[in-house]
Amino acid sequence: MRVLLVDLPAHEGVVAKDTIVGGYGSRLRPFNRVTSIIGALKKRLYDVPSVQLASIAAVLAPYGHEIAWSRGEFRDADVAIVLSSLVDYRHETAWADRARARGIRTGFVGITASKMPQLFREHADFLVFGEPESAMGRLARGESLSGDCVSEPVTDLDALPFPRWDYSHGTRRRMALPFAGRPYGGAIPLLASRGCPEFCTYCPHRILAHYRARSVASIVEELTMVCGAFTRPYVIFRDPLFSVDRDRALALADAIRTRGLDLRFECETRIDRLDPELLDALHAAGLRSMSFGVESVSEEVLTKVGRRPTPEAQQRLILQHCRRLGIATAAFYVLGFPHDTWASIAATIDYSIDLGSTVAQFKLLTPYPGTPLWKQLAPRVYERDWEKFDGFTPTFEHPSLSARELRFLLAAAYNRFYIRPSWLADWARVSAPPVRAAARRMDAPVARRHAREERSIMERAVTC
Repeated sequence: MRVLLVDLPAHEGVVAKDTIVGGYGSRLRPFNRVTSIIGALKKRLYDVPSVQLASIAAVLAPYGHEIAWSRGEFRDADVAIVLSSLVDYRHETAWADRARARGIRTGFVGITASKMPQLFREHADFLVFGEPESAMGRLARGESLSGDCVSEPVTDLDALPFPRWDYSHGTRRRMALPFAGRPYGGAIPLLASRGCPEFCTYCPHRILAHYRARSVASIVEELTMVCGAFTRPYVIFRDPLFSVDRDRALALADAIRTRGLDLRFECETRIDRLDPELLDALHAAGLRSMSFGVESVSEEVLTKVGRRPTPEAQQRLILQHCRRLGIATAAFYVLGFPHDTWASIAATIDYSIDLGSTVAQFKLLTPYPGTPLWKQLAPRVYERDWEKFDGFTPTFEHPSLSARELRFLLAAAYNRFYIRPSWLADWARVSAPPVRAAARRMDAPVARRHAREERSIMERAVTC
Protein backbone atom coordinates (compact mmCIF):
# COMPACT_ATOMS: atom_id res chain seq x y z
CA MET A 1 0.00 0.00 0.00
CA ARG A 2 1.23 3.49 -0.89
CA VAL A 3 0.56 5.95 1.93
CA LEU A 4 0.90 9.72 1.76
CA LEU A 5 1.37 11.58 5.07
CA VAL A 6 0.15 15.14 4.56
CA ASP A 7 1.30 18.07 6.71
CA LEU A 8 0.05 21.14 4.86
CA PRO A 9 1.82 24.49 5.35
CA ALA A 10 -0.33 27.52 6.05
CA HIS A 11 -2.07 29.23 3.18
CA GLU A 12 -2.28 32.47 5.18
CA GLY A 13 -0.42 33.86 8.18
CA VAL A 14 1.85 31.76 10.40
CA VAL A 15 0.24 28.48 11.43
CA ALA A 16 1.54 26.06 14.06
CA LYS A 17 -0.41 22.84 14.61
CA ASP A 18 0.39 19.16 15.32
CA THR A 19 0.57 19.39 19.16
CA ILE A 20 0.16 23.18 19.47
CA VAL A 21 -2.91 24.13 21.56
CA GLY A 22 -3.45 20.41 21.98
CA GLY A 23 -3.58 20.06 18.19
CA TYR A 24 -6.18 22.71 17.37
CA GLY A 25 -3.28 24.90 16.26
CA SER A 26 -2.70 28.64 16.26
CA ARG A 27 -2.48 31.19 13.47
CA LEU A 28 -0.76 34.56 13.68
CA ARG A 29 -1.92 37.12 11.18
CA PRO A 30 0.39 40.06 11.95
CA PHE A 31 -1.53 43.07 13.30
CA ASN A 32 1.29 45.54 14.00
CA ARG A 33 5.00 46.03 13.31
CA VAL A 34 6.11 43.85 16.19
CA THR A 35 3.98 40.87 15.21
CA SER A 36 5.08 41.24 11.58
CA ILE A 37 8.69 40.68 12.68
CA ILE A 38 7.69 37.87 15.03
CA GLY A 39 5.70 36.24 12.24
CA ALA A 40 8.64 36.36 9.85
CA LEU A 41 10.84 34.58 12.41
CA LYS A 42 8.17 32.05 13.34
CA LYS A 43 7.80 30.92 9.75
CA ARG A 44 11.13 29.16 10.10
CA LEU A 45 11.59 28.77 13.85
CA TYR A 46 8.21 27.06 14.21
CA ASP A 47 8.01 25.10 10.95
CA VAL A 48 8.59 21.85 12.79
CA PRO A 49 7.73 18.45 11.26
CA SER A 50 4.72 16.63 12.70
CA VAL A 51 5.49 14.15 15.45
CA GLN A 52 2.02 12.63 14.96
CA LEU A 53 2.69 11.82 11.30
CA ALA A 54 6.19 10.58 12.09
CA SER A 55 4.65 8.23 14.66
CA ILE A 56 2.15 7.01 12.06
CA ALA A 57 5.06 6.35 9.68
CA ALA A 58 6.70 4.24 12.39
CA VAL A 59 3.53 2.14 12.75
CA LEU A 60 3.17 1.58 9.00
CA ALA A 61 6.82 1.01 8.03
CA PRO A 62 7.33 -2.49 9.54
CA TYR A 63 4.52 -3.83 7.33
CA GLY A 64 6.38 -2.91 4.16
CA HIS A 65 4.08 -0.11 3.03
CA GLU A 66 5.46 2.58 0.75
CA ILE A 67 5.43 5.85 2.70
CA ALA A 68 5.87 9.40 1.42
CA TRP A 69 5.63 12.75 3.18
CA SER A 70 3.76 15.62 1.52
CA ARG A 71 3.63 19.36 2.11
CA GLY A 72 0.79 19.61 -0.39
CA GLU A 73 2.34 17.84 -3.37
CA PHE A 74 0.27 15.09 -4.98
CA ARG A 75 1.93 11.73 -5.53
CA ASP A 76 0.72 8.32 -6.56
CA ALA A 77 -0.89 6.91 -3.42
CA ASP A 78 -3.63 4.58 -2.28
CA VAL A 79 -4.29 6.37 1.01
CA ALA A 80 -3.60 9.92 2.20
CA ILE A 81 -3.57 10.73 5.91
CA VAL A 82 -3.99 14.45 6.58
CA LEU A 83 -3.06 16.19 9.83
CA SER A 84 -6.09 18.22 10.89
CA SER A 85 -6.28 21.59 12.61
CA LEU A 86 -8.98 24.07 13.50
CA VAL A 87 -7.19 27.17 12.25
CA ASP A 88 -6.53 25.87 8.72
CA TYR A 89 -9.26 23.27 8.21
CA ARG A 90 -10.60 24.81 4.96
CA HIS A 91 -7.20 24.46 3.34
CA GLU A 92 -6.96 20.87 4.59
CA THR A 93 -10.42 19.84 3.43
CA ALA A 94 -9.91 21.49 0.03
CA TRP A 95 -6.73 19.46 -0.42
CA ALA A 96 -8.61 16.32 0.61
CA ASP A 97 -11.30 16.99 -2.00
CA ARG A 98 -8.65 17.19 -4.72
CA ALA A 99 -6.97 14.02 -3.46
CA ARG A 100 -10.24 12.08 -3.51
CA ALA A 101 -10.94 13.34 -7.02
CA ARG A 102 -7.65 11.65 -7.98
CA GLY A 103 -8.87 8.37 -6.52
CA ILE A 104 -6.87 8.57 -3.27
CA ARG A 105 -8.72 7.39 -0.17
CA THR A 106 -8.27 10.22 2.32
CA GLY A 107 -8.55 10.40 6.10
CA PHE A 108 -7.90 12.92 8.85
CA VAL A 109 -6.11 12.51 12.18
CA GLY A 110 -5.69 14.88 15.11
CA ILE A 111 -7.73 16.45 17.87
CA THR A 112 -9.76 18.65 15.50
CA ALA A 113 -10.98 15.69 13.46
CA SER A 114 -11.79 13.94 16.74
CA LYS A 115 -13.67 16.81 18.41
CA MET A 116 -15.01 18.67 15.35
CA PRO A 117 -15.81 15.86 12.88
CA GLN A 118 -18.59 17.88 11.22
CA LEU A 119 -15.91 20.02 9.58
CA PHE A 120 -14.33 17.03 7.81
CA ARG A 121 -16.91 14.27 7.19
CA GLU A 122 -17.98 15.47 3.75
CA HIS A 123 -14.35 15.67 2.64
CA ALA A 124 -12.99 12.35 3.90
CA ASP A 125 -13.31 8.61 3.53
CA PHE A 126 -12.48 8.16 7.19
CA LEU A 127 -11.82 10.15 10.37
CA VAL A 128 -9.66 8.87 13.22
CA PHE A 129 -11.10 9.66 16.64
CA GLY A 130 -8.38 9.70 19.30
CA GLU A 131 -4.65 9.12 19.24
CA PRO A 132 -3.96 7.62 15.82
CA GLU A 133 -1.64 4.67 16.43
CA SER A 134 -4.29 2.02 17.15
CA ALA A 135 -6.29 2.81 14.02
CA MET A 136 -3.11 3.10 11.94
CA GLY A 137 -2.10 -0.36 13.16
CA ARG A 138 -5.36 -1.73 11.79
CA LEU A 139 -4.74 0.07 8.50
CA ALA A 140 -1.22 -1.33 8.35
CA ARG A 141 -2.57 -4.86 8.80
CA GLY A 142 -4.94 -4.48 5.86
CA GLU A 143 -8.17 -3.08 7.31
CA SER A 144 -9.87 -0.56 5.04
CA LEU A 145 -10.78 2.30 7.36
CA SER A 146 -14.11 3.95 6.69
CA GLY A 147 -16.31 6.54 8.38
CA ASP A 148 -15.69 7.43 12.03
CA CYS A 149 -12.90 5.20 13.33
CA VAL A 150 -12.35 5.09 17.08
CA SER A 151 -8.68 4.74 17.97
CA GLU A 152 -8.10 3.80 21.59
CA PRO A 153 -5.23 5.57 23.40
CA VAL A 154 -2.08 3.55 23.94
CA THR A 155 -1.69 2.78 27.63
CA ASP A 156 2.01 1.87 27.52
CA LEU A 157 3.80 4.57 25.51
CA ASP A 158 7.04 2.58 25.71
CA ALA A 159 5.43 -0.03 23.47
CA LEU A 160 5.19 2.40 20.55
CA PRO A 161 7.91 2.47 17.87
CA PHE A 162 9.99 5.62 17.69
CA PRO A 163 8.84 8.25 15.17
CA ARG A 164 10.38 7.93 11.71
CA TRP A 165 12.01 11.13 10.47
CA ASP A 166 13.50 9.71 7.28
CA TYR A 167 10.22 10.44 5.48
CA SER A 168 9.80 14.03 6.70
CA HIS A 169 11.09 17.52 5.95
CA GLY A 170 12.90 17.54 9.30
CA THR A 171 16.24 16.69 7.65
CA ARG A 172 16.75 20.12 6.12
CA ARG A 173 19.67 22.34 7.08
CA ARG A 174 19.34 24.28 10.32
CA MET A 175 21.16 27.47 11.29
CA ALA A 176 21.80 28.65 14.85
CA LEU A 177 20.88 32.22 15.72
CA PRO A 178 23.26 34.03 18.08
CA PHE A 179 20.71 35.04 20.72
CA ALA A 180 17.92 32.46 20.34
CA GLY A 181 17.49 28.99 21.72
CA ARG A 182 15.73 27.34 18.78
CA PRO A 183 17.70 27.26 15.50
CA TYR A 184 16.44 28.98 12.37
CA GLY A 185 15.08 26.22 10.15
CA GLY A 186 13.34 24.00 12.66
CA ALA A 187 14.06 21.11 14.98
CA ILE A 188 12.97 17.57 15.88
CA PRO A 189 9.96 17.21 18.20
CA LEU A 190 9.75 14.49 20.82
CA LEU A 191 6.92 13.41 23.10
CA ALA A 192 8.12 12.13 26.48
CA SER A 193 4.51 12.01 27.70
CA ARG A 194 0.98 12.56 26.44
CA GLY A 195 -1.88 14.50 27.96
CA CYS A 196 -1.49 16.83 30.92
CA PRO A 197 -1.89 16.19 34.67
CA GLU A 198 -3.16 19.74 35.36
CA PHE A 199 -6.80 20.90 35.31
CA CYS A 200 -6.83 24.31 33.59
CA THR A 201 -10.34 24.65 32.19
CA TYR A 202 -9.24 26.46 29.03
CA CYS A 203 -6.49 24.06 27.88
CA PRO A 204 -7.15 21.38 25.21
CA HIS A 205 -4.07 19.28 26.09
CA ARG A 206 -6.02 17.00 28.41
CA ILE A 207 -9.27 16.43 26.48
CA LEU A 208 -8.19 13.75 24.00
CA ALA A 209 -6.69 11.20 26.41
CA HIS A 210 -5.46 10.90 29.98
CA TYR A 211 -1.90 11.69 31.09
CA ARG A 212 0.77 9.02 30.58
CA ALA A 213 4.57 9.23 30.70
CA ARG A 214 7.30 7.25 29.00
CA SER A 215 10.17 5.69 30.89
CA VAL A 216 13.56 7.42 30.95
CA ALA A 217 15.08 4.41 29.20
CA SER A 218 12.65 4.74 26.28
CA ILE A 219 13.24 8.49 25.92
CA VAL A 220 17.02 8.09 25.95
CA GLU A 221 16.86 5.35 23.32
CA GLU A 222 14.89 7.67 21.06
CA LEU A 223 17.34 10.51 21.67
CA THR A 224 20.18 8.16 20.79
CA MET A 225 18.44 7.32 17.51
CA VAL A 226 17.90 11.03 16.75
CA CYS A 227 21.57 11.80 17.46
CA GLY A 228 22.53 9.03 15.07
CA ALA A 229 20.37 10.50 12.31
CA PHE A 230 21.22 14.20 12.80
CA THR A 231 24.41 16.03 13.68
CA ARG A 232 24.02 17.72 17.05
CA PRO A 233 20.23 17.86 16.79
CA TYR A 234 17.98 20.39 18.44
CA VAL A 235 15.11 18.55 20.14
CA ILE A 236 11.79 20.08 21.18
CA PHE A 237 10.10 18.20 24.01
CA ARG A 238 6.42 18.73 23.18
CA ASP A 239 5.12 17.81 26.64
CA PRO A 240 3.04 20.60 28.20
CA LEU A 241 4.59 19.78 31.59
CA PHE A 242 8.06 18.37 31.03
CA SER A 243 9.32 18.44 34.63
CA VAL A 244 6.16 17.28 36.41
CA ASP A 245 8.22 14.49 38.02
CA ARG A 246 11.44 16.00 39.35
CA ASP A 247 13.21 12.67 39.89
CA ARG A 248 12.37 11.54 36.37
CA ALA A 249 13.67 14.80 34.89
CA LEU A 250 16.91 14.44 36.87
CA ALA A 251 17.26 10.83 35.77
CA LEU A 252 16.77 11.84 32.14
CA ALA A 253 19.42 14.57 32.39
CA ASP A 254 21.85 12.10 33.98
CA ALA A 255 21.15 9.48 31.30
CA ILE A 256 21.79 11.99 28.48
CA ARG A 257 25.16 12.89 29.99
CA THR A 258 26.06 9.25 30.70
CA ARG A 259 25.35 8.31 27.09
CA GLY A 260 27.42 11.26 25.89
CA LEU A 261 24.62 12.46 23.63
CA ASP A 262 25.55 15.67 21.81
CA LEU A 263 22.28 17.54 21.54
CA ARG A 264 20.47 20.69 22.58
CA PHE A 265 16.86 20.78 23.62
CA GLU A 266 13.98 22.92 24.82
CA CYS A 267 10.97 22.10 26.95
CA GLU A 268 7.74 23.56 28.29
CA THR A 269 6.86 23.26 31.95
CA ARG A 270 5.60 25.02 35.06
CA ILE A 271 7.95 27.29 36.99
CA ASP A 272 6.93 25.70 40.29
CA ARG A 273 8.19 22.35 38.95
CA LEU A 274 11.74 23.67 38.70
CA ASP A 275 14.56 24.54 41.07
CA PRO A 276 18.19 25.67 40.57
CA GLU A 277 19.63 22.19 41.07
CA LEU A 278 17.29 20.68 38.47
CA LEU A 279 18.01 23.51 36.04
CA ASP A 280 21.76 22.96 36.44
CA ALA A 281 21.35 19.27 35.61
CA LEU A 282 19.11 19.92 32.59
CA HIS A 283 21.44 22.64 31.29
CA ALA A 284 24.42 20.29 31.56
CA ALA A 285 22.42 17.78 29.49
CA GLY A 286 21.67 20.34 26.76
CA LEU A 287 18.72 22.50 27.85
CA ARG A 288 18.97 25.82 26.00
CA SER A 289 15.43 27.17 25.94
CA MET A 290 12.38 26.86 28.18
CA SER A 291 8.79 28.04 27.90
CA PHE A 292 6.25 28.35 30.69
CA GLY A 293 2.85 29.84 31.36
CA VAL A 294 2.41 32.85 33.60
CA GLU A 295 -0.97 33.58 31.98
CA SER A 296 -2.05 36.37 34.36
CA VAL A 297 -0.59 38.22 37.33
CA SER A 298 -3.96 38.00 39.12
CA GLU A 299 -4.29 34.93 41.34
CA GLU A 300 -8.06 35.43 41.45
CA VAL A 301 -8.32 35.40 37.65
CA LEU A 302 -6.24 32.22 37.45
CA THR A 303 -8.07 30.40 40.24
CA LYS A 304 -11.40 30.97 38.49
CA VAL A 305 -10.17 28.98 35.46
CA GLY A 306 -8.55 26.14 37.41
CA ARG A 307 -4.99 27.37 36.99
CA ARG A 308 -2.72 26.99 40.01
CA PRO A 309 -0.85 30.29 40.48
CA THR A 310 2.93 30.17 40.87
CA PRO A 311 4.38 32.42 43.59
CA GLU A 312 6.12 35.48 42.19
CA ALA A 313 9.27 34.76 44.21
CA GLN A 314 9.56 31.35 42.55
CA GLN A 315 9.14 32.85 39.08
CA ARG A 316 11.85 35.40 39.70
CA LEU A 317 14.21 32.83 41.23
CA ILE A 318 13.95 30.51 38.22
CA LEU A 319 14.27 33.26 35.60
CA GLN A 320 17.29 34.71 37.37
CA HIS A 321 18.93 31.27 37.35
CA CYS A 322 18.08 30.77 33.67
CA ARG A 323 19.73 34.08 32.83
CA ARG A 324 22.81 33.03 34.76
CA LEU A 325 23.00 29.77 32.78
CA GLY A 326 22.18 31.35 29.42
CA ILE A 327 18.89 29.49 29.01
CA ALA A 328 16.45 31.43 26.82
CA THR A 329 12.99 31.79 28.39
CA ALA A 330 9.58 32.28 26.78
CA ALA A 331 6.70 33.34 29.04
CA PHE A 332 3.11 32.80 27.90
CA TYR A 333 0.33 35.22 28.83
CA VAL A 334 -3.42 35.00 28.20
CA LEU A 335 -5.47 38.19 28.05
CA GLY A 336 -9.23 38.31 28.38
CA PHE A 337 -10.13 35.70 31.00
CA PRO A 338 -13.79 36.07 32.05
CA HIS A 339 -12.80 37.88 35.26
CA ASP A 340 -10.20 40.08 33.57
CA THR A 341 -10.63 43.84 33.49
CA TRP A 342 -8.67 46.59 31.78
CA ALA A 343 -6.75 47.06 35.03
CA SER A 344 -5.91 43.37 35.50
CA ILE A 345 -4.66 43.05 31.91
CA ALA A 346 -2.62 46.24 32.29
CA ALA A 347 -1.10 44.79 35.46
CA THR A 348 -0.24 41.57 33.59
CA ILE A 349 1.48 43.55 30.82
CA ASP A 350 3.45 45.52 33.41
CA TYR A 351 4.44 42.30 35.14
CA SER A 352 5.61 40.67 31.90
CA ILE A 353 8.02 43.55 31.40
CA ASP A 354 9.25 43.51 34.98
CA LEU A 355 9.68 39.72 35.06
CA GLY A 356 11.98 39.99 32.06
CA SER A 357 11.78 36.70 30.19
CA THR A 358 13.79 36.50 26.97
CA VAL A 359 10.60 36.64 24.91
CA ALA A 360 6.90 36.78 25.70
CA GLN A 361 3.86 35.48 23.87
CA PHE A 362 0.51 37.16 24.43
CA LYS A 363 -2.73 35.58 23.27
CA LEU A 364 -6.43 36.18 23.77
CA LEU A 365 -8.45 33.66 25.72
CA THR A 366 -10.10 31.28 23.26
CA PRO A 367 -12.77 28.77 24.32
CA TYR A 368 -11.91 25.55 22.49
CA PRO A 369 -14.51 22.82 21.87
CA GLY A 370 -14.22 19.94 24.31
CA THR A 371 -12.73 21.99 27.15
CA PRO A 372 -14.62 22.77 30.37
CA LEU A 373 -14.34 26.46 29.49
CA TRP A 374 -16.22 25.83 26.24
CA LYS A 375 -19.20 24.51 28.19
CA GLN A 376 -19.14 27.64 30.32
CA LEU A 377 -18.72 30.21 27.56
CA ALA A 378 -20.54 28.59 24.62
CA PRO A 379 -23.64 30.82 25.08
CA ARG A 380 -21.37 33.88 24.77
CA VAL A 381 -19.51 32.71 21.65
CA TYR A 382 -20.47 34.88 18.68
CA GLU A 383 -17.73 33.92 16.21
CA ARG A 384 -18.95 31.33 13.70
CA ASP A 385 -15.78 31.10 11.63
CA TRP A 386 -13.82 28.30 13.30
CA GLU A 387 -10.57 29.36 11.65
CA LYS A 388 -10.70 32.52 13.76
CA PHE A 389 -10.29 30.45 16.93
CA ASP A 390 -6.61 31.15 16.43
CA GLY A 391 -5.55 32.61 19.79
CA PHE A 392 -5.38 36.17 18.50
CA THR A 393 -9.01 36.92 17.58
CA PRO A 394 -11.86 37.75 20.01
CA THR A 395 -14.46 35.00 19.74
CA PHE A 396 -16.89 35.51 22.64
CA GLU A 397 -18.72 38.33 24.38
CA HIS A 398 -16.50 39.32 27.28
CA PRO A 399 -18.30 40.46 30.47
CA SER A 400 -16.44 43.77 30.71
CA LEU A 401 -14.28 44.34 27.60
CA SER A 402 -15.30 44.88 24.00
CA ALA A 403 -13.66 43.05 21.09
CA ARG A 404 -12.04 46.33 20.06
CA GLU A 405 -10.57 46.80 23.54
CA LEU A 406 -9.23 43.24 23.60
CA ARG A 407 -7.55 43.63 20.22
CA PHE A 408 -6.09 46.96 21.36
CA LEU A 409 -4.74 45.49 24.61
CA LEU A 410 -3.19 42.55 22.75
CA ALA A 411 -1.36 44.86 20.33
CA ALA A 412 -0.30 47.13 23.18
CA ALA A 413 1.15 44.16 25.07
CA TYR A 414 3.46 43.31 22.18
CA ASN A 415 4.45 46.94 21.67
CA ARG A 416 5.20 47.59 25.32
CA PHE A 417 7.14 44.36 25.83
CA TYR A 418 9.31 44.45 22.72
CA ILE A 419 9.65 48.15 21.84
CA ARG A 420 11.86 49.23 24.72
CA PRO A 421 15.64 49.65 24.88
CA SER A 422 16.11 47.40 27.91
CA TRP A 423 14.55 44.44 26.09
CA LEU A 424 16.93 44.88 23.19
CA ALA A 425 19.87 45.05 25.60
CA ASP A 426 18.68 41.88 27.37
CA TRP A 427 18.10 40.01 24.12
CA ALA A 428 21.54 40.98 22.85
CA ARG A 429 23.00 39.91 26.22
CA VAL A 430 24.69 43.23 26.80
CA SER A 431 26.64 42.92 30.03
CA ALA A 432 28.32 46.34 30.35
CA PRO A 433 26.64 48.06 33.35
CA PRO A 434 26.77 51.59 31.85
CA VAL A 435 25.07 50.42 28.64
CA ARG A 436 22.40 48.49 30.54
CA ALA A 437 21.75 51.45 32.83
CA ALA A 438 21.42 53.77 29.84
CA ALA A 439 18.96 51.37 28.20
CA ARG A 440 16.82 51.28 31.35
CA ARG A 441 16.78 55.09 31.51
CA MET A 442 15.59 55.22 27.92
CA ASP A 443 12.62 52.95 28.76
CA ALA A 444 10.74 55.80 30.48
CA PRO A 445 10.49 58.14 27.47
CA VAL A 446 9.62 55.16 25.24
CA ALA A 447 6.83 54.18 27.65
CA ARG A 448 5.51 57.75 27.56
CA ARG A 449 5.43 57.57 23.79
CA HIS A 450 3.46 54.32 23.98
CA ALA A 451 1.00 56.03 26.32
CA ARG A 452 0.52 58.97 23.92
CA GLU A 453 -0.13 56.63 21.01
CA GLU A 454 -2.54 54.56 23.09
CA ARG A 455 -4.50 57.64 24.17
CA SER A 456 -4.79 58.75 20.55
CA ILE A 457 -6.49 55.44 19.73
CA MET A 458 -8.48 54.60 22.88
CA GLU A 459 -8.45 57.88 24.81
CA ARG A 460 -6.59 56.19 27.65
CA ALA A 461 -3.25 54.46 28.09
CA VAL A 462 -2.82 50.82 28.96
CA THR A 463 -0.81 51.69 32.05
CA CYS A 464 -0.38 54.95 33.89
